[in-house]
Amino acid sequence: MRRRARDRAHRIGSLFVNPGGPGGSGVQMALLAPLFMSPGLLDRFDIVGFDPRGTNFSDQVKCFDDNKQQTRALKGFNNAFPVTRSEDRAAVASAESLGVACSSTGRPLSASMSTAEVARDMDVLRRAVGDRTLSYLGLSYGTYLGQVYANLFPDRVRAVAIDGVVDPIAWAGTPATASRPQTDRLRSADGAYRALIRILRLCDQAGGQKCRFSPGNPVANFDLVATRLKKKPLLIENPMGPPLRFAYSDMVALVLNNLYLPAGYLDLDLNLTELIILTEPPAAAGSRAVTASRRKAMKAFAARLKAQKARERRPRFGFPYDNSREAFTSVLCTDGLNPPAAASWPAAAAAADRRAKYFGRYWTWASAGCAGNTWTARDEDVYRGPFNRRTASPILVVGSTWDPATNYASAVRVASLLPNSRLLRSDNWGHTAYNTSACVTSAIESYLLTKVPPARGARCRGDVQPFEQLPGARLRGTPERQRPPVVPPTAPRS
Repeated sequence: MRRRARDRAHRIGSLFVNPGGPGGSGVQMALLAPLFMSPGLLDRFDIVGFDPRGTNFSDQVKCFDDNKQQTRALKGFNNAFPVTRSEDRAAVASAESLGVACSSTGRPLSASMSTAEVARDMDVLRRAVGDRTLSYLGLSYGTYLGQVYANLFPDRVRAVAIDGVVDPIAWAGTPATASRPQTDRLRSADGAYRALIRILRLCDQAGGQKCRFSPGNPVANFDLVATRLKKKPLLIENPMGPPLRFAYSDMVALVLNNLYLPAGYLDLDLNLTELIILTEPPAAAGSRAVTASRRKAMKAFAARLKAQKARERRPRFGFPYDNSREAFTSVLCTDGLNPPAAASWPAAAAAADRRAKYFGRYWTWASAGCAGNTWTARDEDVYRGPFNRRTASPILVVGSTWDPATNYASAVRVASLLPNSRLLRSDNWGHTAYNTSACVTSAIESYLLTKVPPARGARCRGDVQPFEQLPGARLRGTPERQRPPVVPPTAPRS
């Protein structure tokens, strides 16, 4: 999709965009550009978005014959991630089924979806729209696409801004790191854990007026809720049918979703405050006042959970084939090296969880379908480095201190790899900083327009900082400009 520049007389060229994933829709990002891009960009660039191979409006990769076969094969992925041994076994079986299916039924497309192929497609499109060099804005996984393009075609870079940066060496892997799952190498779990603990400590400092979860020790109380849910899942009232099961893995996924958003600490505070009441052992919940408190917490938590699921749900009519997991995995597995056997993932996930509590399992399991013995679809044109080419123009690398998906350390590494790059750090919350920090947004857009990056050592701050305002107060920011449709780099949940 191309949204033409409004000021044709002063048009610079085309600005290609990608929201991440892998599997996010560049078409959707271009369509929504007026909601989050400045008049300056909309006036002077044609905004061009395309859906990478195998995804969305492009021909879709399909690894199973129909929905019934897909549902049966992937039933081990019905949890956010496995916790028990039986769940581990089911997830391993589904990972093997996914790898075999995508390496047979999914071919030839599943073996032709590496990021290098997409970068080459983008170069064809650049020529097709008449641009001599590339201007590009990539978020999350889109930063890896930007890096691969810049290293394949360093002489064709006009301005490449990457925000929420993926470490390319960790993503692609090396012979020395191939025995470690790809999504553990990224250290996303470490960033999520750091962000969570920091928010809980800020909650403690803020006190009860600004953070309801502050009484006692929020870090210890979070662990208490997690321990209770591991022992006994919660049953959530459901007026439309039987109670809904809410387990420990659901709690971790919910918390991570809260961490993706700059203002997610507000829902995180409410969720945890209600969960510590709802998971209280029955012996402690005898009085009428406690029962009333529990009913109130259940009603509020159920409503918030329903609202969040509605936000995440894709519009689906009838029973169309949902290939989102297959698309994500086809890119991930053709791009990167992984251990040979899916059976090694439980131990790797447990080790990651010991290093980065709560989130280690979540992130590690996202790449289980890539086990080399069952994922045999290879892309002969894959690119795995080098990632240190000198580009014709500087590249802007943006990293957020508290990003729960793409570690700030990855941005530092990428800036050190690219000899003609500039690092911009933001003390930002949530995943990516574009349009959640006025400072970052201004720097990115100025750079895209002028090719001049911010000064060395420049540092920004997110518009929203946890617990600096009372709950219900209007948050700082620019309400007329929304957050772009960034897609986190994690496998979609069934």
